[in-house]
Amino acid sequence: MRRLLIALCMVFPLSLSAQREIRQWVTTPDGQFLYAQGENVQFRKDRMDRSIPIIVDDRQSYQEMLGFGFSLTGGSAELLMKMAPGARSRILSELFGKEPGQMGMSVVRLTVGASDMNSFVFSYDDMPEGKADWNLKKFSLAQDLNDVVPVMREILSLNGDVWIMASPWSAPAWMKEEYDVRGPKLRRDCYDVYARYLARYIVEMGRQGIPIHALTIQNEPLNSRNTPSMPWSPEDQKIFIRDYLGPEFSRQGLSTQILAFDHNCDRPDYPLSLLEDPETAKYIAGSAFHQYMGDMSAMSMIHAFRPDKDIFFSEQMIVDRSGSVSARIAPSVKRMLIDVPRNWSRDVILWNLAADPKAEPHTGNGGCPFCFGAITIDGDSVTRNLAYYVVAHASENVPKGSVRINSTDTADPAGFLFEDEQAPGVMRFMPYTKAGVLPNVAFRTPDGRIVLIVANTASDNQRVTIQYHGEFAAVNLPSGAVGTYTWNL
Repeated sequence: MRRLLIALCMVFPLSLSAQREIRQWVTTPDGQFLYAQGENVQFRKDRMDRSIPIIVDDRQSYQEMLGFGFSLTGGSAELLMKMAPGARSRILSELFGKEPGQMGMSVVRLTVGASDMNSFVFSYDDMPEGKADWNLKKFSLAQDLNDVVPVMREILSLNGDVWIMASPWSAPAWMKEEYDVRGPKLRRDCYDVYARYLARYIVEMGRQGIPIHALTIQNEPLNSRNTPSMPWSPEDQKIFIRDYLGPEFSRQGLSTQILAFDHNCDRPDYPLSLLEDPETAKYIAGSAFHQYMGDMSAMSMIHAFRPDKDIFFSEQMIVDRSGSVSARIAPSVKRMLIDVPRNWSRDVILWNLAADPKAEPHTGNGGCPFCFGAITIDGDSVTRNLAYYVVAHASENVPKGSVRINSTDTADPAGFLFEDEQAPGVMRFMPYTKAGVLPNVAFRTPDGRIVLIVANTASDNQRVTIQYHGEFAAVNLPSGAVGTYTWNL
């Protein structure tokens, strides 16, 4: 997965008191270095130049992270199950294993029934048109037992700490206002049976050894163009959570968290309207977001209004059309690994884990024909795509339980202390309205390390100065490149 990185860091003469040493991993836009480990860089006591440093301050901490990962769609699991057992074991170990050199992904999103990245549409209780199953006597995980369940079991054998979110794309067609998996609303007289259906899914998955830690109510409730899909207004979702799903979870003693919204950042009013009702809010642990539209700051807005409710990031697709696997690594890392945690999300889940060379399987009339995923699977052959390297820059070094800490943001005020040229020994201060540092985010890990991720979105190569506890280090980061830097507390 890695190749040795050379001549990307600038090592300076060390003061004798320097103790800390930075390890670094870099991906360059030309693809020459792909999450490649470089030479270590040491901190020193004295500042090296007048550049504004990225100051990392672990005394200021924010949200605890659940981790980074992808959606394991039915299509992804289908492709994995078609691989030879040894080949599947190798790629899953690389993705979820916790040994050095493995990605250590710690979050997964599952689909409740089919998504648009399945070979065909199904639910766990399909009935012919005109028929119903009010007591869920026909409920069965049979389809998932072919692929999703065995793959998840293998993943959990590699990393038992994986946090699992699940999301439905549609209720069974017989529960909807029209018998159609694409679009129609859930019938009001089916709110009770659908609440029991979702609770049954959680119980049955638990019996298979797969804990569902969080459930979003509906994937993209404001999008009826996917196959399958189901629109859901905030007013109706409020009734469903307050009067049906929340009480059903309580009756069954389910600890699975209920998450609101699960759609784009352009509609913060949707989750806020749910949280405004105290009887609904008591069942909601947080809100989940995508970022196909809107600004990431919407998540911070929700946090400001309701800091008692968590923020989650449940989906974003990264597709590279440039011809280079890492050509757009810097803007993608800024958007996903930097902006998402800086706006209070506890996780980053991208869409989706795997597809074949034709971006299949997917459903027709609303499936995604260009969702290539983190890896491309062609028989037993695996190709690692842009999204793979984006997540790699965080998942191995920022495990579950890490905490986001403060680091200088691009727009933060800053300044520089220097010696007066005409009066030796007299210090002057030069203030700056904006620090202008490269986009970055920092974490403190449970095992006592600091992790700093930096994306060079500038058009030229940059020397990045890092300040930590009064010590300084510098690295060179080429234009368009991304660096992950770690050191001990």
